[in-house]
Amino acid sequence: MKLTDLTARQIRYYEEQGLVIPKRNEGNRRMYSLNDIDRLLEIKDYLTDGINMAGIKAIYEQHEREAEARKREMNARLTDSDVRRILHDEFMNVSGLNRKPEQGLHSQHPFV
Repeated sequence: MKLTDLTARQIRYYEEQGLVIPKRNEGNRRMYSLNDIDRLLEIKDYLTDGINMAGIKAIYEQHEREAEARKREMNARLTDSDVRRILHDEFMNVSGLNRKPEQGLHSQHPFV
């Protein structure tokens, strides 16, 4: 409450609306993370800007859809075989095992 300048009732209302979901300790007390506090301050700003609860929910739902789309896009871009191939190529480059003979030690040191 002190960090957000919101009342306990306001914070509980935002929790009831599903906008903030704090963790609970063994005594069932709400434990707000820095992200939760940031979200509460953001909600407060949206309300100050004249956005109602339905609008705020829509904003957060859109953020979640965009995050899910980015996650799916990342997963679609790189398959397991892509990751294995990239790692294999990196290991080969770092180890020097894929050098052409003219790039290898033999060309630099003719007696080796």
